[in-house]
Amino acid sequence: MSDQTILLRVTGASKSFGGLKALSDVSISIAPREIYGLIGPNGAGKTTFFNVITGLYQPDAGRFELEGQPYSPKSIHGVVEAGIARTFQNIRLFPEMTVLENVMVGRHCRTQGLHAGVLGAVFRSASFRAMEQGIRSHSRDLLAYVGLAERAADMASTLSYGDQRRLEIARALATEPRLLALDEPAAGMNATEKNGLRELLRRIRDDGRTILIIEHDVKLVMGLCNRVTVLDYGKVIAAGTPQNVRQDPAVIEAYLGRAAAQEAQA
Repeated sequence: MSDQTILLRVTGASKSFGGLKALSDVSISIAPREIYGLIGPNGAGKTTFFNVITGLYQPDAGRFELEGQPYSPKSIHGVVEAGIARTFQNIRLFPEMTVLENVMVGRHCRTQGLHAGVLGAVFRSASFRAMEQGIRSHSRDLLAYVGLAERAADMASTLSYGDQRRLEIARALATEPRLLALDEPAAGMNATEKNGLRELLRRIRDDGRTILIIEHDVKLVMGLCNRVTVLDYGKVIAAGTPQNVRQDPAVIEAYLGRAAAQEAQA
């Protein structure tokens, strides 16, 4: 893969907590317009790596680039400005705000440079009202995109679990990310909700976005992702297409144990 076809490149990422090496020299390269999966057994380092990429944890080492330009994962705010938006495994909405207002919060991250100033906000100047109307209109479009247009005026707390996940995705999309990073988006979903999520993520990819996804549902990942990286004990043990990764002996052993791996190779 040439540099011209890489959206996110992470090289040699490492992170320790005290004496525990959570990540050791982890590298990935993600192409534009693909869904990239990050999987591994419990404790493999997936969430740590995800948090390092998105600015929640500061790495001990590593180089981080978006479209060939270095970015510094020192803060979530800085990472969002660079062009990465994320969701969390534990849903983090504003429950006492409306569905529409939750998306508008995300949109404000991309319109800070366009604000009309404190006085404009206080006195509701024409430029401020125009900006707010633009944010509201764009946010409504995003709700329609994820299938929540009819819930715009409802409180976020009233949504079903699956719809709350969709709302998180809409809010992340409101920041106009180059990379959408999703932390276990299918967690807690039933089969119908998972099918809907699969179709939404494919649509987002087909519309030109790039997605990085952590997910425990290996079947979902293998059927959805273009490429996959597998971590175990903080190290990369396999990377490639789902077809190749699922047949890798190290992956089989990591998920099923050594006896099962030997049986699979027999």
